[in-house]
This record gives sequence, structure tokens and C-alpha cells, in this order.
Amino acid sequence: MKRLKQILKIGLALVVLVIIALVSILLIDAWNTSYLKVKNHSETKRNTYIIKDVNIIPMTSDTVLTNTSIKIVHGKIEQIGKHIDTVDMEVIDAKGAYLSPGLMDMHVHVWDKCELGLYLANGVTTIRNMWGMPQHLRIKKEVEQDKLLSPVFLTSSPKLTGKEDLGDDKVQISTPEEARQLVTEYEKRGYNFIKTYAGLPEDLEKAILEQSLIDDIPIVSHPSHEIPYLQQFHPQIKSLEHAEEIVQQALDYHLDSIGLETVIQKFAKTQTSFCPTLVGYYKIFEMLNQSETIMQSEQVHYMNPLIQISDSQVQYERWKNQKENDSSITAYILKQHQFHKYCIKKMNEEGVNMICGTDAGIGITAPGFSIHEELALYKSAELSNYEALKTATINPTRSHQILKNVGSIEQGKLANFILTSKNPLMDLSALKDPEWVMIKGHLIDKNLMEELKEKARDRKNLFATAIRYAEYMFIER
Repeated sequence: MKRLKQILKIGLALVVLVIIALVSILLIDAWNTSYLKVKNHSETKRNTYIIKDVNIIPMTSDTVLTNTSIKIVHGKIEQIGKHIDTVDMEVIDAKGAYLSPGLMDMHVHVWDKCELGLYLANGVTTIRNMWGMPQHLRIKKEVEQDKLLSPVFLTSSPKLTGKEDLGDDKVQISTPEEARQLVTEYEKRGYNFIKTYAGLPEDLEKAILEQSLIDDIPIVSHPSHEIPYLQQFHPQIKSLEHAEEIVQQALDYHLDSIGLETVIQKFAKTQTSFCPTLVGYYKIFEMLNQSETIMQSEQVHYMNPLIQISDSQVQYERWKNQKENDSSITAYILKQHQFHKYCIKKMNEEGVNMICGTDAGIGITAPGFSIHEELALYKSAELSNYEALKTATINPTRSHQILKNVGSIEQGKLANFILTSKNPLMDLSALKDPEWVMIKGHLIDKNLMEELKEKARDRKNLFATAIRYAEYMFIER
């Protein structure tokens, strides 16, 4: 008995030490990201002022409002006009630069708070996180309470799939009753929408659709391999993701331009938004084409350290092995990528509402930087600068009612802006090097943008990320 008590004491002591270690890791990580607290930016991040001598790109039409002023009060646009009274107002002189709406990346995977600053530093002022976890609900709450310098933050639920679709990244569902219960639970917990995934059977999708309508929570879908592609259009589904899924599901791996027409007409008729994530797929070609050098690239240093180990390197090894076994794979991936761009061109011609998304945060697709690559790919797909920019500004507001206060420069909307010295309607690359960025009226100058990038580069939060992922595993699975 005495020995048993000693063993229990030792065991209890070890448990206490482990708990202390885990809490310490999370507290250190919280301290390391405290630079994002809004109160730290009270002096330089004003949110009530007038911006004068600015050329405004409203994105409500393909135009520029020249030599204009804009009045911002408490982070919202109160007035736009040639002559605005500046009495008792702080004034920012734009000196003839160009003001665009902040960019939206509608398909990202957020792993830590450092990435929030990285998005802002690249002009991204709204993000839609597509793999929900408990940590994202906490981030969402801080952002909504204006405690965190962050893009507007929307998050999906955990990924819902069928019981045969294995993997610890997904929640496997067995019955329609379980599906309905999870939809209701996720809505109550505060997720913005339900994420359905590739292994979802038709009976479970039907239950999710029915319950989401009852609970008034929309759905975003990674199309299921278990259901014919053309049957996955429903008013509750606000967007379908990934150009490669059109090839791999709708067209059965054939680069079929005739079959594509049927798919495009379905999108156009149902007015379902499409999120292509071209750059995420293109990164596969880069891994095959550049070999080991890609893993030492600058952008990989901006990936979360746990993802670098568990996903970036794993994906690289996968495609390296594939190339060793099939020398034609590089050419095929490039050919399919070119077909993806053809899809975008044809969808644009038919008026499909395309929304910009990059799949940032996994593989080697770096948060923030990737949106400029995505927009450049739309441009190479023969979209005009205005049409490409619409996908990352006004178009997402047509897919989600919750985004009605962003996406364009109009009275009553949030002051989420990018100021550039050149006109992005003439040169999209101007968006890569803004003079400053604003989020809810908080001004982020060049110095702060560089600081946000520096803080995110080579960050040391592997264990903190692992703890938060373990929390997800414990709660959701």
C-alpha cells in the first residue's frame, strides 16, 4: 500500500508537470503574438480621419473616382466626395495615390495568429478559414471584439465527411441523425458555415442540407466523390471549391472542354459561386519542376513550422516519389493546370461568380503572398485586371450575406483599404507593394507591414500549434 501511494504521488507530480509545461508553452506563444493586440497600435492606427487627394477604385464598376476625399468615422466610411469639411478631423494626404478595397482570400487554413498579420501585410483584409477548430472560434471572438489586429475573420466548421473517408483532419459521420446534430452544434458554437468534404454520402449530405436550412447556417463544399458532381448544387451551398475537382470528378480526369460546358452552365444557372484555388494546385508543378530547391524558397519560411514538417515536406516527398515512378507526371500536372485556367476563362465569359481563394496554409502555399499569385493566374487566364480584382473584392459579397459591409468602397462599409502608388486596374502587381493598408480604419504603414512579416517568418511555435491541434482531436474526434 505504501508503495502504491508513492507511485500515485509520482504519477500525480508528472501530470502536474506536464500541465504546467503545456500551459507555459501556450502562455509563451500568447506573449509572442501580443504585438497583434489592437491597443498596441493606438497611436499610429487611427480610425477616424479624412483621406484627401485620393483616386478611389470603388469596385462597384470599372472606374476610378479621381481627386476625391473620403471621411472615415470609427472605422467606417461616412462620406465620399470632392469637398468634405476637414474641421476638427485628422487628415491623411494620399498625394494622388490609388485606394482599393482590401483583398479577400476565401479559402485559407489558419494555424496561428502570426498568419493574421501576414495576411494584412499583403493587403488581405478578409479571410475565410476552411478547416474549423476550437482555436478559430477564439480568434473569431477576439476579432469581432476588436481586440486583435486581424483581417475580417470567417471560419468554417470542422470538415464533415463519411465514415469511410479516413483521416484525423476530418470528422467522420455515420448516420443522418449524427449529421443533423453536428450542424446544430456547430451553429450554436459560432462557426460561420458548415464545411462538407470529399467522402460525404448522399444521405448524409441531404441531412446536412435540411438541418442547415433549419438552423440558418450556410454550407461551403469540397465536392464529394460519393455524389455526381452536377447533383451537388443547392441554394444552401454558397460555393464549390477547387478547379481540380471539376477535372477529377465532373470530367472523370479528362480535360474535356465539351463536358466542361455543362458544368459551367450549371454554375451559371444556379448562381453558385466557384472558388478555384489555382495556385494551390500550381504549387504541385513547382515542387515537381524545381525539386529540392523549392523547400528552401522564401515563402516556405512563412509556413507554420508544424505544417512544414507534417505537410509541406510530406507533399514534396509524395510528388518526388511520383516523379521517380512516372516521368510524365510533371508535364501532365502542367497540362491540367492550363486546363484549369481555361475553365476560369470560360466561367468568366458565362458570368459565373468566381471568388478568389488560394488554399494558403497547407503544402507550400504561403499565407498572404499567395493571393497575388492567384490573381496573376486569373490574369493569365485572360481576365482583365478589373475582372481579376472583382474575385477578391466585390464577388465574395455575393456569396455570403455576412460580407455585405466589405468588398467595395461605398458609404457605410468598413474602411478596409489598400493604398498603392500605381493604379491596380492598369497593373495588378501594384497590390504587392502597398503604401499602406487599413483594416477597420486602423492604418498599417510600411514599417508595420515589414514587422508583421518579420514576426511570421521562421516563427518558433511548433509545440504550441501541436497542442492546439491536439485540442481539436480531443474535442471534435
